Amino acid sequence: MKYVVLLADGMADLPLPQLNHRTPLAAAKTPNLDSLARQGEVGLVRTTPPGCSPTSEVTNLSILGYDPKKYPQLGRSPLEAASLGVSVGKDDVVFRCNLVTLKDDQRGYDIDRLGPHVVLEDPSAGHIGSDDSRELIQELNNQLATEILQFYAGVSYRHLMVWIGGKSRVVCTPPFDLSGKPVVGGLPTGEGSDVLRKVLESAAAVLTTHPLNEERIAQGLKPANGIWIWGQGKAAALIPFVDRFGKRGALVAAVDIMKGLALAVGFDVIHVPGATGYLDTDYEGKVDAAVQALATHDLVVVHVEAPDEASHNGDLEAKIRAIEDFDARVVGRLLAAIESEPACRVLVLCDHVAPVSTRSHAPDPVPYLLYQRGGAGLPGTGSVTEFSEAAAKAGGKLVAEGHRLMEYFLKGS
Repeated sequence: MKYVVLLADGMADLPLPQLNHRTPLAAAKTPNLDSLARQGEVGLVRTTPPGCSPTSEVTNLSILGYDPKKYPQLGRSPLEAASLGVSVGKDDVVFRCNLVTLKDDQRGYDIDRLGPHVVLEDPSAGHIGSDDSRELIQELNNQLATEILQFYAGVSYRHLMVWIGGKSRVVCTPPFDLSGKPVVGGLPTGEGSDVLRKVLESAAAVLTTHPLNEERIAQGLKPANGIWIWGQGKAAALIPFVDRFGKRGALVAAVDIMKGLALAVGFDVIHVPGATGYLDTDYEGKVDAAVQALATHDLVVVHVEAPDEASHNGDLEAKIRAIEDFDARVVGRLLAAIESEPACRVLVLCDHVAPVSTRSHAPDPVPYLLYQRGGAGLPGTGSVTEFSEAAAKAGGKLVAEGHRLMEYFLKGS
């Protein structure tokens, strides 16, 4: 038996008036997902345990079969550091460092301080390209790095800051929670916050006047005139997936947090040059790489970031497009490719609810779909005609502890 997990990040949503009170998933054209729903098992899974926040490291730990409550110090940033090959000491704290667009309602993109008039206009700086972002991160290192604070370039707007011997209990707000809002309401608080606030202020001063940002403004692009620090954590050791479940795994993804999580559990990470983490990603290349990896692995996870990014941008049209692309170019292509497999199980789900209306994450249970080709299959209920949040709820099945879904997927009990 081979196993494939198709993970559409942030695909689940809330009903919207402009969609006749349907969700984007329900409104999107998803013939492949709907067909699988009629043939397999559809239900809900709680990927965010009670008391935890619906962050990516929490929800994806659950999906891979690990109880997030056992790893309270693990933030998203140490996982991304592992993906980038950044060495982190046991007492060091890693922070996600987003390049963002700040705008002053009086001075425009000219930011001299993070006062009450400054709004976080875009948490991705217009999805800035990696070449531009590396130049800006290097400038921050040139002007702001010290013996205890260093910046590391990642992909697009996603970068890291390492604080040697830093404070991990400082309270930081995710940037997508502040989209279109004054930044003063989300500045770091608690122990160590004075250091981080100074870094944020200094970074804005450096980036506002950088020639690259002046060029971006002249070209009608959003400048990356600030950074936002959040998602901190320390490195944590995870039991290898093969030891836990007896299966050798691989991951195909564009974003570093997923690559880092895969490395942490002993997966092989398959790199696809055209994988961008947004609507322009190479969907076909990711599926083809997954099928190839399936020949030498028991389980392959294909992660697609685009629905989540569309939600964080508040772009309903883009989210529906991302879901439809996922259905046609990932699900449909994968199903065609596994026709030669004598027996294969497929799990389709998302990691968390990502409402377009709030541009953030929500802890609600998410729909999952379990389908088997060949062997003793999973008979459909006969009552499910589509894959959506409402259909999953109507199915009546809830996996209350999300980390148990993986064992059920692999063992069928």
